[in-house]
Amino acid sequence: MRARRVTLRQVADELGVSAKTVSNAFNRPDQLSAALRDRVLATAHRLGYSGPDPLAAGLRRGRVGAIGVAYANGLSYAFDDPVAVALLAGVTSVAEAAGAGLLLVPGSADPRRSAAAVTGAVVDGLLVASLADDDPLLAAAIARRVPLAVVDQPGPDRLAELGAPGAPWVGIDDRAAMAAVTAHVLALGHRRLGVVAFGLTRDPVRGLVDGAAQAAATYAVSRDRLAGSRDAAAAAGVDWDGVPVSAGTDSTPGEGEAGAAAVLATTPRPTALLCLSDRLAEGALRAAARLGLRVPADLSVTGFDDAATAAGLGLTTVRQPTRRKGELAARALLAPAAGPAAPQLLPTELVPRATTGPPPALPG
Repeated sequence: MRARRVTLRQVADELGVSAKTVSNAFNRPDQLSAALRDRVLATAHRLGYSGPDPLAAGLRRGRVGAIGVAYANGLSYAFDDPVAVALLAGVTSVAEAAGAGLLLVPGSADPRRSAAAVTGAVVDGLLVASLADDDPLLAAAIARRVPLAVVDQPGPDRLAELGAPGAPWVGIDDRAAMAAVTAHVLALGHRRLGVVAFGLTRDPVRGLVDGAAQAAATYAVSRDRLAGSRDAAAAAGVDWDGVPVSAGTDSTPGEGEAGAAAVLATTPRPTALLCLSDRLAEGALRAAARLGLRVPADLSVTGFDDAATAAGLGLTTVRQPTRRKGELAARALLAPAAGPAAPQLLPTELVPRATTGPPPALPG
């Protein structure tokens, strides 16, 4: 049977002093004589009392000193993915300077557990990162009415629909950025394109997807990046319906390798693969090597993010300020504006490297 926790009141009663005196011995020692404080601490130690509950004290003050970070992936993803690591580094740098900690609230396969995790999180504010438009975790965060900031997705329009107009939002123009890297490949002469995407919805299915499924994606980043490639293709006279697009379940090299293999198995085989993340591109490079394709002589490959691993791979990609996103979102939580916050749209940059070049001379 679990022993009951000794309370501050029991220590006070044992000493014949007020509860405030015991509290001061732990929290405001300058208010007591050294002898009285020593007596209080000795009695507390003898009874097994370790001090006031910091959580309860925080709740009484209206601040517990922690930011919650809610996202769709499993807990390990926050440490495996370099983009997630950069985002959390930005959040942490601001939180640490403000004396606040971080509580990770990862998504779950069970929507009820996800919502419950957000509802029960003891935090001063919630930073929501890359959730689908219909994620119950987001609805639960909004319903709590604690300070809320959003990174990437959902976008400001969707937040307004969900009842959080003016919530701080930090992100990039994913559509324009993806259009830029696609235009780069098209300018090199490629017309046989293929796309390797991550999940389109909260219950993703791996495989080739048509235009209707792309447009119906509930992850705004997936939807916008695919739309950007489609925009650039249309401007170059490339029929998007003929571009094979493979969707995966997450942004990992394994998914990238599987998606690239599916796209490269189509006829005619693409001469350029547009990957929606650097991690997917890493897997696409593996698939190309396994098939004996030289990059970029036989196949050009692009990524997105300019993650820590991109330069080492010589990967053509889009650089986005991921760490800066985390910093700005954390600041919005810790020092909220008096009124609705304007969305913060950060710049991106095309970074051409060694994985793109002119297409090979192919028959047909």
